[in-house]
Amino acid sequence: MTPDSRERLRHVSTATLCTALFKRGLRNQFIQDVRPLNPGLGNMVGEAYTLRYIPAREDLNPLSVFQDRGHPQRKAVEDCPPGAVLVVDSRKDARAASAGSILVTRLMKRGVAGIVTDGGFRDSPEIAQLPFPAYHHRPSAPTNLTLHQAVDINVPIGCGDVAVWPGDVLVGDAEGVVVIPAHLADEVSNEAREMTAFEDFVTERVLAGQSILGLYPPTEEANRVAFDAWRRACGR
Repeated sequence: MTPDSRERLRHVSTATLCTALFKRGLRNQFIQDVRPLNPGLGNMVGEAYTLRYIPAREDLNPLSVFQDRGHPQRKAVEDCPPGAVLVVDSRKDARAASAGSILVTRLMKRGVAGIVTDGGFRDSPEIAQLPFPAYHHRPSAPTNLTLHQAVDINVPIGCGDVAVWPGDVLVGDAEGVVVIPAHLADEVSNEAREMTAFEDFVTERVLAGQSILGLYPPTEEANRVAFDAWRRACGR
């Protein structure tokens, strides 16, 4: 993903991106049942850095595992690159937390772009106050150790029924998170910018009382001409 693509993706919706991906045959890129804790933030954009949990086995997952500086959860928090998004495979199980406010704060201070889990966060009220994109299924107070065992970093995972490879581009907005395959990020960001401009034009016309027929999609030449004039006038 180029810096220009990153900037474009900051200004387009996950809905528009899903349509652009659908045009390319990708139907299942929107992470299911994941919501932002602070929907008032701008778009989250970053390459995926992944953490995978498996079901915890009690004899291998006592509280003392956190004394190991190489524990995969702790290591993921310290190794996730600035500008990346930490994506956690919690097996869609929010009965125990994927992380809490201290780890999420550490990610924020390290310059990470955001965190996504298909499980839950503990300390969710505190996380919701941070100026940092965080997406989860629902709040969950128990420590991850009660149900989840961290085993892998930066490997292909599933998150909310979507396959995520390291380096894929994640975009989150107030509705949720979409996963863009890395090799498509630049072209999809370009198309989404064009789609957003057209949708803004259509919204203005609809608010002014115009019918969507012939406008959305623009099957009438007059609407295509009007859109070109609108773009010139708006500098879009």
